[in-house]
Amino acid sequence: MSSLSGPPSAPAAGVPTHCPYCALQCGMTLHRDTGPGAVDAGPADGGPVRVEPASGGLCQKGWTAADLLDHPDRLRTPLLRPAKGDDQQPASWDRAIGTVVATLRRLRADHGPDAVAVFGGGGLTNEKAYALGKFARVALRTRYIDYNGRFCMSAAAAAGNAAFGLDRGLPFPVSDIAAADLVLLAGANSAETMPPFVRNLTAQRRTGGQLIVIDPRATPTAREATLHLQPTPGTDLALANGLLHVLVAEGLVDQGYVAARTSGFAAVAACVAGYWPARVEQITGVPADDIITAARLLGAARRAILLTGRGVEQHAHGTATVTAFINLALATGRPGTPGSGYGCITGQGNGQGGREHGQKADQLPGYRSISDPAAREHVAGVWGIRADELPGPGVSALELIDRLGADRGGPRALLRFGANPVVSAPNAGRVAERLRALDLLVVADFVPSETAALADVVLPTTQWAEEAGTMTNLEGRILRRRPVRPPPTGVRTDLEIISALATGLGSPSGFPTDPEAVFTELRAASAGGRADYAGVSWQRLDAGERLHWPVPHETHPGTPRLFTDGFATADRRAVFTPVELPPAVEEVCQAYPYRLTTGRVLSQYQSGAQTRRIAALRAEPFVELHPDLAARLAIDDGALVRVVSRRGELVAAARLSEMIRPDTLFAPFHWPGAAMANAVTSDALDPVAGMPQFKLCAVDVRPA
Repeated sequence: MSSLSGPPSAPAAGVPTHCPYCALQCGMTLHRDTGPGAVDAGPADGGPVRVEPASGGLCQKGWTAADLLDHPDRLRTPLLRPAKGDDQQPASWDRAIGTVVATLRRLRADHGPDAVAVFGGGGLTNEKAYALGKFARVALRTRYIDYNGRFCMSAAAAAGNAAFGLDRGLPFPVSDIAAADLVLLAGANSAETMPPFVRNLTAQRRTGGQLIVIDPRATPTAREATLHLQPTPGTDLALANGLLHVLVAEGLVDQGYVAARTSGFAAVAACVAGYWPARVEQITGVPADDIITAARLLGAARRAILLTGRGVEQHAHGTATVTAFINLALATGRPGTPGSGYGCITGQGNGQGGREHGQKADQLPGYRSISDPAAREHVAGVWGIRADELPGPGVSALELIDRLGADRGGPRALLRFGANPVVSAPNAGRVAERLRALDLLVVADFVPSETAALADVVLPTTQWAEEAGTMTNLEGRILRRRPVRPPPTGVRTDLEIISALATGLGSPSGFPTDPEAVFTELRAASAGGRADYAGVSWQRLDAGERLHWPVPHETHPGTPRLFTDGFATADRRAVFTPVELPPAVEEVCQAYPYRLTTGRVLSQYQSGAQTRRIAALRAEPFVELHPDLAARLAIDDGALVRVVSRRGELVAAARLSEMIRPDTLFAPFHWPGAAMANAVTSDALDPVAGMPQFKLCAVDVRPA
């Protein structure tokens, strides 16, 4: 079945697919207007597309998702920069691909395979993520590949792998949340970032459930909580340890579960002995009485679910912080217990599947380690090469960007699919500097993003409603994406681009352009791995089966709940790990006396390259600060303010709000230019996961 296959016009009933934005992947039906009076955007488009929710509604981003398909900014022909300093000019596909192949061949011949790097995205389908990882290792033979999912939940993934032997965002169905007696939500503002998810929290509250939210801001999510704990940014680890201290001190630990299903608790109990409530109040600013109340609610709940999000993960100690919350979940007997559990709220549409099949620097398909000899043998066999021909592990996304350019002795060419790091990466000025240092920057995209504006070659790609494939949502369920129409004339799929480049480079292994054929190969490559898709087929998905990985064979029903019979560790026990709050990587001081944290707003998504172009989602950048701080600095609501860090500055309108702590500022990160929040954010990295510290940096703020 071709990626462009299907009837020439959508059936009256519409085409079932899923929203292109967050990892909740809400179901939707697409309808194409081909009747009299329909306005075609192009001869191949066949009319505009209308979105209808499959069930339960959509957020405003989902409702307007089809508006981008025929946007005037849509890229419809390759662009080529003839020489550095020249403007991009339209070019034929043959010339564009030929230029890329010739330059890559020259750079690899002169400087070796690691002269070329690949940067992927968490919005790519499973098929494209798999093909991109294979392309890097087989056609390019480079170890330099990573993706923007590194900025999403890499800290939670590292902590989950260490504790459970396996990482899946939610190791239970999302519907379990509605039935929980207590939900602890740390560092997530789901009401704005994932609105349909909140239905589960609303249902949970309606049946008498308790909700504890941990967030430095009184967000719309936090305002619905039974108890809101409002820590100083960067101190969540101490708060989690303080909660566990109370559980230990008051005899609320599930000792039977700890003894039967875990190891290492004694060391963690000794560690949290130093985090008594009064001390934790001094560290975090959260009142000791609230810490005690939260711990008692957690200890008393029969069914409790603990969830973490970017707020606790996007720090230079993010892995340790998530580990502290996992310790809390294990001590109360939640993971692997029906109706309870620990999970991470995955952000990007295919953040889960995108990291399972080879986009991460250290991974092969099936969530295998690229350093594992057995894994290398298996995947190399599927790819038709020798295991010793596979490169070794590379480096994390920001480390990769920092190495770019001849002056760094690193990669001289970068191929970017599905990401906009000029806006989305921290210390963004540094990122743009490194991209400009390249001999060749190739960007595959469907709109002219800020990263595409720097590219030497831009390749126009299909959008979600024009392609087939699979996605894996936050609960590990594999979903089908279906096209409602062919792409515009002159636009190609990512699989077609990857295949053309691989062919031009003389790859020893084939690169199919049919996504179902790619998925069949993915199944074989993942077989026996931790994320085993061997038993998943498009036929089973099209028949309506709900398949959560692992699915090791074609009669296997899938695994909606993990860890019920044991964990994926050698001894089947979950692992407690003691963690201490490290010193801050950047302290506030006289020159930079305030803390800045970043996040999202309801109408925008990621770097905003898509949502900023949709009229119904239009919004303006802002800096949120407390009225008391604004009064001290003579800042009026709506006035422009300048926020300055050690790395750069941003200018945006002040928004006065009591949602924020008086010592903290908040800025959304969706905008480029003068309002770019990531111009000031810290590029300090978590030493385990390579997660940058987006959520905390020291700044000054003044009227602009």
